[in-house]
Amino acid sequence: MITTDMLSLIDRLAGRRVMIVGDVMLDHYTFGSVTRISPEAPVPVLQVSDEQYRLGGAGNVARNIVALGGQSLMIGVIGTDQDGQTLTTLLAEAGVQTDLVHDDRRRTTRKTRIIAQNQQIVRVDREHTGELSKTVVGALLEKLADHAQRHDIIIVSDYGKGVVTRALMDGLQTLTGQSGARPRILVDPKPCNYDLYNGVDLLTPNAKEASEGAGLPVTGPGGPTAVAKALFERLGCGQLLITLGAQGMALFQGPENGQRIPTFARKVFDVTGAGDTVIATLALSLAAGGDLLSSAVLANHAAGIVVAQVGAATASPEGLREAIADHPELDIEALPALG
Repeated sequence: MITTDMLSLIDRLAGRRVMIVGDVMLDHYTFGSVTRISPEAPVPVLQVSDEQYRLGGAGNVARNIVALGGQSLMIGVIGTDQDGQTLTTLLAEAGVQTDLVHDDRRRTTRKTRIIAQNQQIVRVDREHTGELSKTVVGALLEKLADHAQRHDIIIVSDYGKGVVTRALMDGLQTLTGQSGARPRILVDPKPCNYDLYNGVDLLTPNAKEASEGAGLPVTGPGGPTAVAKALFERLGCGQLLITLGAQGMALFQGPENGQRIPTFARKVFDVTGAGDTVIATLALSLAAGGDLLSSAVLANHAAGIVVAQVGAATASPEGLREAIADHPELDIEALPALG
């Protein structure tokens, strides 16, 4: 893999389409300072200085694709409430196309983070994670079928809020994409839903999620290879990308074909949203015709960019080009097979 090939791949990202289905959420940040303890109870008193609303969950995945020059279509479920309206506005402002199902029996997921002196002191979740009604599931599947003919890559962004179900995953397997074949299905998994991912093309768990799915520690005997083998046996998935934090990534194009990609991050300030950036970059690169290894390397560069920033950040084509210029040589090593 040479630098010119990677730069060419970045150029091809522009205008490529990726469809995202999953748990779209509203991130609400309340910033302030604490200078005293309440006389009513032994708790800090926050003097609020700023409030911000940002895209969370699957919405952040969609935002990352647009930031890289691609076209993203977000399909998910929101409530008929003010948070849903705010979320829809944020998606539009980010340039994300949407076809959302409005459920008047379900509230839009909002996570409120209270931050004092740059330290999160509490998080407040407002959500409804119960089972979707058959009507809502049917509406989701109808929208997916309508849009699939213009896409060959689908991201399933599962945050365990109820959108990703057996009916949804079974429905994805029946779709026909732009090429005439089923679109490639990439999943950012939630451990509680692993049994829903049978037969998908690619999973992108972090080390903790991979360990929980395999029932083995990534740092144990056999390392990522043993974990990957267990996941392949459990799910019958096509490929696997395990993000390992400071240790980079472990890419498996099959149970016996593993490679370690080193991390490119120089500084790590905040890992929030790094997984969203990885799967967004990976999917868009595949949509642009990149091979899996090149796409994973590009995703690793993107992750290195966002963890050096505070909050759920995004990478840009310009940032990727600079990152590649800073790391023209890649030390990709083959992971040992299990004995």
